[in-house]
Amino acid sequence: MPHLRRPAALFSLLLLSATTAVADPVKTANGLIEGTTEKDLRIFQGIPFAAPPVGELRWKAPQPVQNWNGVKHVHGFGAQCMQRPVFSDMVFRAAGTSEDCLYLNVWTPAKSASERLPVLVYFYGGGFIAGDGSEPRYDGAAMARKGIVALTVNYRLGVFGFFAHPELTKESPQRASGNQGLLDQAAALRWVQANIAAFGGDPKKVTIAGESAGSISVSALMASPLSKGLIAGAIGESGAMIEPTIPPVALADAERAGTAFAAMMEAPSLAALRALPAEKILEATARPGLPRFSPAVDGHFLPKTPAEIFAAGEQARVPLLAGWNSEESSSRAVLGQGEPTPENYANAVKKLYPVLADQILKAYPGTTGDEVAQSATALAGDRFIAFSTWKWLDLHGRTGGAATYRYFYARPRPGARGAGHSAEIEYAMGNLASNKAYAWTPDDEKVSQTFQGFFANFVKTGNPNGAGLPKWPAANTGKTVPVMHIDVDSHAESETVRDRYLLLEQTYQKK
Repeated sequence: MPHLRRPAALFSLLLLSATTAVADPVKTANGLIEGTTEKDLRIFQGIPFAAPPVGELRWKAPQPVQNWNGVKHVHGFGAQCMQRPVFSDMVFRAAGTSEDCLYLNVWTPAKSASERLPVLVYFYGGGFIAGDGSEPRYDGAAMARKGIVALTVNYRLGVFGFFAHPELTKESPQRASGNQGLLDQAAALRWVQANIAAFGGDPKKVTIAGESAGSISVSALMASPLSKGLIAGAIGESGAMIEPTIPPVALADAERAGTAFAAMMEAPSLAALRALPAEKILEATARPGLPRFSPAVDGHFLPKTPAEIFAAGEQARVPLLAGWNSEESSSRAVLGQGEPTPENYANAVKKLYPVLADQILKAYPGTTGDEVAQSATALAGDRFIAFSTWKWLDLHGRTGGAATYRYFYARPRPGARGAGHSAEIEYAMGNLASNKAYAWTPDDEKVSQTFQGFFANFVKTGNPNGAGLPKWPAANTGKTVPVMHIDVDSHAESETVRDRYLLLEQTYQKK
């Protein structure tokens, strides 16, 4: 009798239409799995890549999957990891929420295991507190139809994914705690190395990618010694684990935050914490004033900060394609509720930068209302996520021994003013049709074809260039820094804003 891992699997089976065909079983390292077919693709949803992190395994590093007998049906997405509904733009196809969530999904166009196609492993965004591999905007079918084996991966979030505690550190063979979500990602990459050939993929051609927290994860995986040799390329959409964008904290600080949380939960020991229902722990994270559960320099996944690792040239020496959007944040993040007047803008900048205010105002000028709106938006986006992405590219370009490619994404969604944070995902992954909230136009389709083409070429070759696409020069091979401006008329331009990032860098160094 086929193995059904839980009621959600039965629910997924019932969703299969009468015309959906099952794929021939694939032999993985843990046992046979049966997926489905969709036209020219084989799809496997909800493959376990680690043991369920429940009970005594809560907050432990991901443990090996137990082998199974017979054929496991992987016809539907596994549960999303524990999270609260904090982002309105997230749409899930997962069968509920559970601690038992370490599953990945594979879309492959390969007809046999001998094809050795390039592989894309995509990590979702959501600030390390939300997100799921079932979201339609990350769906791998469109990338698979470009000749790529595409995967999405679930990883633990929030208090379940980044909780550190002295007792956890003591019980760890590496004397480390926290970073469970990042360790999940590394475990998924090891699963890919062991299994992807069975799906027609090439374990030597694995590109990792992600947006926002997913992009931050990509930067961390490049820095981590645990993923050395597991990746051939990296794509980052808006974000790196570099100040001010969710930089890692010292392990001692992470442990203090964990100890404070345990005290709030009235749990005198790690055993008492593990005995609490997952829902009660999740509910507690909604309390006001609770500190963020941050990635940590744990001495295991991260021996140093990513910035230090990249500066020393100790990261994975692979090609990197990364960039950010034209409106990553709102001008309100700088102006507050004040009107966009030169006076209000100047006062806001002086509060943010009491020492360097004059230089900031020169780099981000605001002498008219329109200029204030533009500069406040640019400064807000840089402070939020663009600076860290720039620094990542800059460091890797100088020390990584491989080409870097930088983009600036400027295509607004229909009805929007600028390209907001996460607005590029459907375009880059070829999934415009999955988002019914917008009336996409032929221009949107054109931008998507271009962006997806760049991504697909990069996954295949480590270089985004190819037939029918604008020429995209590497950012670290000449005297200038070319930037691909992606819009209806995509084209490369030389960087013009380096000085403002060097200025912002001073503000972080002074802390």
